[in-house]
Amino acid sequence: MDAVTFLGLEPTEDPRRWRLPVTPGVCTGGNFLFGGAGLGAGIAVMEAAAGRPLVWATAQYLSFARPPEVLDLEATIAVEGRSVTQARVVGRVDDREILTVNGALGSRPQEEATGEWAVRPDAPPPEECPPRTRWRGMGDGDDISSRLDVRLAHGRSMDEMDGTPGEGRHALWARMPDLLDMSAAALGILGDYVPSGISQALGLRAGGRSLDNTLRVARLVQTEWVLLDVRIHAVANGMGHGLVHQWAEDGTLLATASQSAIVRRWR
Repeated sequence: MDAVTFLGLEPTEDPRRWRLPVTPGVCTGGNFLFGGAGLGAGIAVMEAAAGRPLVWATAQYLSFARPPEVLDLEATIAVEGRSVTQARVVGRVDDREILTVNGALGSRPQEEATGEWAVRPDAPPPEECPPRTRWRGMGDGDDISSRLDVRLAHGRSMDEMDGTPGEGRHALWARMPDLLDMSAAALGILGDYVPSGISQALGLRAGGRSLDNTLRVARLVQTEWVLLDVRIHAVANGMGHGLVHQWAEDGTLLATASQSAIVRRWR
């Protein structure tokens, strides 16, 4: 299964227009479209329209889409150069704009000028890590979390949130068991875990509603598990800001993703 199938994206007669039925399987526990699913869908549509691999994409979340609505996604090629295409995707439900995804696609192979300078955190293998519990409970519904396997590699459980601020960094192993093909769209889905670090940073049962999500792809390799190294930079004025490094099991840096979110404490 690839990310297009995982998300349930449907092509139309126009190669630049796709449909995404908003089902519980691509929604949060709050019953609205998961931000990472929206970004992943936008990336898939953009890559199909441009015929080039993603370099970076950023999503701005404007409104909610809820089941059984259908998100219409339309790609526009703004500039097409020799190596890079600049494009955007707008997602709407009827006349209501839900999200906008802007991005650049292309590549310029230069094997003599490559490298990785980010430092991967030490983490036990996924099979030695406990499942990450959610504040609503793990696997208690048919939302997108029930389709993901997420393990806590470094950090505190929700029961350990006693109000003591943390180091602002934790790590998760994540996989989509039905997914066989690693792609930028798949990383877009998994990149939406920055708000999960807000509770770790504050030491509170808290999270955030994403305002944006920017994915920057380094190198794609096949991997079953992705190590999400989440780092919260600051929480101020009711907003949280941070990023996540996404690592393959073999230590390859796949991508980075950054987000800002409205901070919300859970009852």
